[in-house]
Amino acid sequence: MSLPKNIHAGRYEIKKGMGNFEIVKMLKQGHQSPVKLVINKLRTKEDIINKLSSQLEPDTDKWKSLFIDTQFLQENKIDSNQIQVLILPNTYQVYWNTPPKKVFEKLTAYTNKFWNETRIAKAKQLNLTPVQVSIIASIVEEETNKNDEKPNIASVYINRYKKGMKLEADPTVKFAIGNFSLKRILNVHLKYESPYNTYFKIGLPPGPICTPSEKSIDAVLNAAETNYLFFCAKEDFSGYHNFASTYSEHLVNAKKFQNALNQRGIK
Repeated sequence: MSLPKNIHAGRYEIKKGMGNFEIVKMLKQGHQSPVKLVINKLRTKEDIINKLSSQLEPDTDKWKSLFIDTQFLQENKIDSNQIQVLILPNTYQVYWNTPPKKVFEKLTAYTNKFWNETRIAKAKQLNLTPVQVSIIASIVEEETNKNDEKPNIASVYINRYKKGMKLEADPTVKFAIGNFSLKRILNVHLKYESPYNTYFKIGLPPGPICTPSEKSIDAVLNAAETNYLFFCAKEDFSGYHNFASTYSEHLVNAKKFQNALNQRGIK
């Protein structure tokens, strides 16, 4: 049996026991099997591009072109630094050869559903836009994986932002430098000139520093009401933090953690 010429390109699942006729019919009619696109925490646009191009047919150039496409950005009310706000970590089903813009229609449909009236109203109560909430949430995401602590960490950054203070978030330094393996942030790092370095620049970074989880976004929207302006990793390396309302309190906490780092020889 000769193969027809009008076979549709795509990703197909050939199941055990399928005969030639069934296979050819499937290819001819384009009955693809969807790809499970697993989106986890992704930091840079390059990370997003590599993730999408490795699992789907469009190559890196097509994704890059979409991310600077003026119409695409305007339709989604973002700029080229804010692609991460369109993506919520989750598992999506898409066809392997779906065009980039269509893939993002799938992703943004889920994100838009997440941003319901209640969440939009909570953002307004904080005098923040959903994009600004996502930017703060991305910092919270990078600061801790302890979901029960995220509302307190969110409160620190919201309090600092409202007071016009520098956020001074260590994860933004790592993002600015492009070195996510740094274990200690030194003075030389704090002086790195970048709009993403919140030790260098007052206000929020131009965009998120990762794709924040739904829990991190909700932690910002439901931030604890505190007077906290500082926090520092606990000296027991539990992953939790000590919080402080004054700089003098913070210095005591910071000293404890620095001593713990020195004792372990972490540089």
